[in-house]
Amino acid sequence: MDFALSAKAEDVCARAWDFMREHVFPAEPVYDRWRAERGHDDHGHPPVLEELKAEARRRGLWNLFSHEVGGLTNLEYASVAEITGWSPVLAPEAMNVGAPDTGNMETLMLFGTEEHKQRWLAPLLEGEIRSGFAMTEPDVASSDARNIQTSIVRDGDEYVINGRKWWTTGAADERCQIFIVMGKTDPDGPPHRQQSMVLVPRGTPGFEIVRHLPVFGYQDQHGHSELRFTDVRVPVGNLLAGEGDGFMIAQARLGPGRIHHCMRAIGMAERALALMVERTKNRVAFGRPLAEQGTVREAIALSRIEIDQARLYVLKTADLIDKYGAKGARTEISAIKVAAPKVALAVIDRAIQVHGGAGVSDDTVLARFYASARTLRIVDGPDAVHIRGVAKEELARERPYSG
Repeated sequence: MDFALSAKAEDVCARAWDFMREHVFPAEPVYDRWRAERGHDDHGHPPVLEELKAEARRRGLWNLFSHEVGGLTNLEYASVAEITGWSPVLAPEAMNVGAPDTGNMETLMLFGTEEHKQRWLAPLLEGEIRSGFAMTEPDVASSDARNIQTSIVRDGDEYVINGRKWWTTGAADERCQIFIVMGKTDPDGPPHRQQSMVLVPRGTPGFEIVRHLPVFGYQDQHGHSELRFTDVRVPVGNLLAGEGDGFMIAQARLGPGRIHHCMRAIGMAERALALMVERTKNRVAFGRPLAEQGTVREAIALSRIEIDQARLYVLKTADLIDKYGAKGARTEISAIKVAAPKVALAVIDRAIQVHGGAGVSDDTVLARFYASARTLRIVDGPDAVHIRGVAKEELARERPYSG
């Protein structure tokens, strides 16, 4: 395995860092002031984001998540995703590589009809609209997708949808115009053939946004929302792939998406470590800079070791996906989803400790980073599910020697 960046990826990363330093980091206080003036329960679209999007396009930093559009492999894009993790609220959307849009765009590329692509994929790729993915439900353990209760019943030329979803990211933003909804079309079929996915446009009669859920008290601008579907009717042409293909679609979208999540988490950890180092050099306690205290040095060293370990694991996984597809990296995809957020949390926690009261306030990005990284241990399946899968593969592994 050679993880050295290609000349093309080196160039993209260099341009991405220039963009971050010259535009994204300076835009963070502008974004925060705009939201603070309106209150964090306001989910309007801060104008500075459109300015960043225009600049990213001008610099050729647009839709890089997709090999077909951006021309990068998963391994090459992983380093770009890490860079965006240094400013996870602004940079991913500015470059049109944010979740859940990337996964939804990949889903439409793989399973959408030409009509779906023209109506929904094209404006998503242009950054004109946003999208949501409605899978998790409040009344069942959705980590086991077989539990999903939302019903999708065919009635002539339409599907009728009834059910509740929550933690649908992006729904609070009026630009979120299309939702991919997972539900059961055949509740009596084989366990992994009961589910299907359909497209539900915003504003469809019977579709209701019930509330927007905070994360540790933070209301994201895009929102994480609870949805209700009451006799929602959509044309049968809104079905993705075929009836019973919901599980297959979900697995197809998760491999590269987890690379993106994990590398953004590593980017957050790197920024937290940078803040920690800067703080320890300038803060004095007991007559010496914190950087000269043994426990602080240990925190810095452990952070560097853990970040580099996690990064190498994620890069290995990206390389495997490029070579063998998501199925060929199944164990690694689950393993990094456990490892990277845990490392990010540990590093961010150390940085908070070094910053003291400032670390848990809004004076730094650390508190928000912690809330975001903690959430990553739940989204796309909780740690326990991924650990279960890794253990299953390990128990079945053949050994060269077991005596």
